[in-house]
Amino acid sequence: MEKVDFILKAEYVVTMEPPEKAEAGKDAGEPVLSDGAVAVKDGMIAAAGPRAEIEKKFEAKKTIGGDGRLKAILPGFINTHTHAPMVYLRGIADDLPLKDWLENHIWPIERKWLGPEFINDATELACLEMLKAGITTFNDMYFFENHAARAVARLGIRAVLGAGILDFPTAVAKNTDEYFERAEEFIKEFLDEELITPSIAPHALYTCGPEGQKRAALMAEKYDIPLHMHLSETKWEIGDIETRYGQRPVKFLDSLGVLSSRVIAAHCVWLDDEEIEILAGRQVGVAHCAESNLKLVSGFAPAAKMVRAGIKVSLGTDGAASNNDLNIMGEMGTASKLQKAVSEDPTALDAGTVVRMATRWGAEALGLGGKTGSIKEGKAADLIMLDLDKPHLTPIYNIHSHLVNSARPSDVQNVMVAGRLVVEDGRLTTADEREILDKARRWGRKIADGRK
Repeated sequence: MEKVDFILKAEYVVTMEPPEKAEAGKDAGEPVLSDGAVAVKDGMIAAAGPRAEIEKKFEAKKTIGGDGRLKAILPGFINTHTHAPMVYLRGIADDLPLKDWLENHIWPIERKWLGPEFINDATELACLEMLKAGITTFNDMYFFENHAARAVARLGIRAVLGAGILDFPTAVAKNTDEYFERAEEFIKEFLDEELITPSIAPHALYTCGPEGQKRAALMAEKYDIPLHMHLSETKWEIGDIETRYGQRPVKFLDSLGVLSSRVIAAHCVWLDDEEIEILAGRQVGVAHCAESNLKLVSGFAPAAKMVRAGIKVSLGTDGAASNNDLNIMGEMGTASKLQKAVSEDPTALDAGTVVRMATRWGAEALGLGGKTGSIKEGKAADLIMLDLDKPHLTPIYNIHSHLVNSARPSDVQNVMVAGRLVVEDGRLTTADEREILDKARRWGRKIADGRK
């Protein structure tokens, strides 16, 4: 028998890996293994299949599952748009439109408090929250990302970390050149890290103009990394860009040569049909952030229409200051129900598609599809195990429906990233949860006192 590090057993193994003989152009029908198991060795998936076959072939140092309680194993969720350190600003300026929220509340607080210690401590809290909610990879856009990277490495989550680029000074940089200098230093430092993918993040067209956008695209190409931006989030943004440049944001960025398969564009709420065609043609990935868009009254992104056009639409939470949590399970349910209501079509964003958005499509949009996002031999063992033996998950007729409409973060029992068990029986194994929470509360008191 072949020795492996882990065997994970479950009544449902939701692979999210399409069959090899799938019909051309179709992206559906990923098998769910009944009474299945996954073998893990050296951080990788060694095999997945029927439990009896896996137990016959492999001998594990540690076995998880098979304890008489109903379980599901699936690839870890991918959060394709967030600002992780903004967990320290959760609830600080609610019930405001985006422009007012940013300019009059969030940016002034950031100018006062942003620094390496804030970023480190806040990123730890964000990683704790995401891991316990089954998120094994997140795509971030913020500042001092070198300090965020160290927190990510300590807690053992996978992350795409974007160095923010703006046209105006902040605590990070005095001018555009300095933003790019710091970004390039960060990219070089973390380019070869296992869990960290550096990226470049020109914030948005209204905060990082044409020259910055083109420069960011060249840097992304130079280092073969993602480019992460906000795009067409609000009506105000559309009007502002049309006034400045005579075109809507997507068309203008396309004219600059910025759009490509490297780009992950957050929000994409206010798109016309031509812009959807452009994004599909350029193979741009879209991070759909339904709950943040609802809370900030930004609008309803045409997610179902984008999916039909062939765009890899994934799910993001946005930052916890505008959501206010980092919960992809919540995003799955909200995105599905919202598209059904807005389109008046009960078949819009069916459960299987939404789980795909939360896993494999998210990984592919970030350029990580060969590494994570599905359960397949040779991919990284980024896996989560849910305890299904709960009243709100009983009985089960369709596991995808339960994942989208019924499951909660509290159902996540075990989380593995690159073969490392980072959450075991609901508890973080890589750091002291109490210490992380205590630091967050101390920061909260300081920030609150500073606003008086």
